[in-house]
Amino acid sequence: MVTALYLLLISSKMTIGSLVTCIGLDALLLTFLVGYFKKQKSWLMSYAQNFCGALFVFSGWVKAIDPLGTAYKMEQYFAEFKYTFEETWMSFIAPLFPWLSNYSTGFSVFMIVLEIVLGVMLILGSNRKLTAWLFLGIVGFFTFLTGFTFLTGYVPGGVNFFEFGKWGEYVETNMKVTDCGCFGDFLKLKPKVSFLKDLVLLVPALYFVFRSKDMHQLFTASTRKIVAGVTTAAVFVYCLSNYVWDLPHTDFRPFNNGKDVRTVKLAEEESAANVQILGYRLTNKESGEVVELSYDDFLKQYKSYPKEAWDYDQVKSEPEIEPTKISDFDFSDLDGNNMTEEILSDPNYHFMVVAHKLYLDSESSKKVVYQDTLFVVDTIDVEGEIKLVRSVDKIVPREETEATFTWDEDYTNDWKVVNEFMSKAEAQGYNTYAIVGGASSAMIDDLRHDTQAAYPFYEADDILLKTIVRSNPGVVLWKDGKIVMKWHKSKLPSYEEVAAEYIK
Repeated sequence: MVTALYLLLISSKMTIGSLVTCIGLDALLLTFLVGYFKKQKSWLMSYAQNFCGALFVFSGWVKAIDPLGTAYKMEQYFAEFKYTFEETWMSFIAPLFPWLSNYSTGFSVFMIVLEIVLGVMLILGSNRKLTAWLFLGIVGFFTFLTGFTFLTGYVPGGVNFFEFGKWGEYVETNMKVTDCGCFGDFLKLKPKVSFLKDLVLLVPALYFVFRSKDMHQLFTASTRKIVAGVTTAAVFVYCLSNYVWDLPHTDFRPFNNGKDVRTVKLAEEESAANVQILGYRLTNKESGEVVELSYDDFLKQYKSYPKEAWDYDQVKSEPEIEPTKISDFDFSDLDGNNMTEEILSDPNYHFMVVAHKLYLDSESSKKVVYQDTLFVVDTIDVEGEIKLVRSVDKIVPREETEATFTWDEDYTNDWKVVNEFMSKAEAQGYNTYAIVGGASSAMIDDLRHDTQAAYPFYEADDILLKTIVRSNPGVVLWKDGKIVMKWHKSKLPSYEEVAAEYIK
């Protein structure tokens, strides 16, 4: 797996073609080594085992680096499945997906461990029939996910996936889940490529099932079991180390340490502004007929295609710079004032607390009665001068419903540790603030009061915050629009240590 490990160092240049080539060469070398020491029943079968095994080990490994990334991707799938099924006769299935979403992290770790262990078992030839059927099952599962993602490109807005008669031509923007997450954030594949990849993998998967007796086997049965068991335990602990105890040891996301977010954001925005409208793709809402017009022709003929009967899709030129999540870096204060530029243009060190979601034990409401005092204003003549006099007219009770929050104790303890750190930074004159997602003003105020957080809170999209740091809460050190360092809540050093090492 030397070549596959080397890929990690050149990830910025990686494509699916170069990835397959490198893994293919690794598998070829491994096949010759296996054949040199052990007679093979089928060289083709041996190569298929090594190639598929190496591919699964590598794809599982890059996901094990960031298990939360896979969990977030599963949440997207579950949300889309809920929406898809609740509008059909199979609506009774829909409530299952929010429930599954609650366990997406555990499901992510299970799938990652299974993928890597299955890859190792293929290379070793462990439990040949079981391994063959498991491989077919997991490839079938991946094919279903990537196939669903790709095929939603044919489903226009407002049309359910199962309304096949209303499908139109493929439009990439129709897809709700735009990346399958097959290789995590290491390598983004277009859904069509992911789907074709999994269709191809079905061929060796069926080959393994029908010809499992031809699979090579390395070492003794007991050794193979020990290797599989040790791999399972090691990968499980490795996954936990990358989100429970610390941040992923390698950050493939755009907000990595050292990233000049301000410069990249400006470049991506400029690139997006230079995109030109080349034409329009018009789809008839009833017949599904598609008409493509150049921009000039559209300006001349658009009256012939009323919006009541046609859907309009712009055909644009490709941006010079591929946009990343940095383009979405945007947040505001609780009054709706945008604070992005103020933060990115700050030339000094400053600390950001990130929380994509605030965790509650429970939320309830209570009735609160307020006494409103009503006044009357009258005029009186004081020595020829008219003056206004206000007096109490009556007191009227007013009943309101207010939310009350009970916080998860472990979660608030994490915030208290972070707050102690932030208070020391603030005492040294550094700007401190928090950005949270998916929370009401009342919830934010209650958390601030409960944890004694004195710094201001801002709001942003929760997906953006998940991308910035894989910790809730997490701490990010900025300077002049650049990310200096990020910390997991469990690995946050003392302020004194941070100041000594990172604040120059």
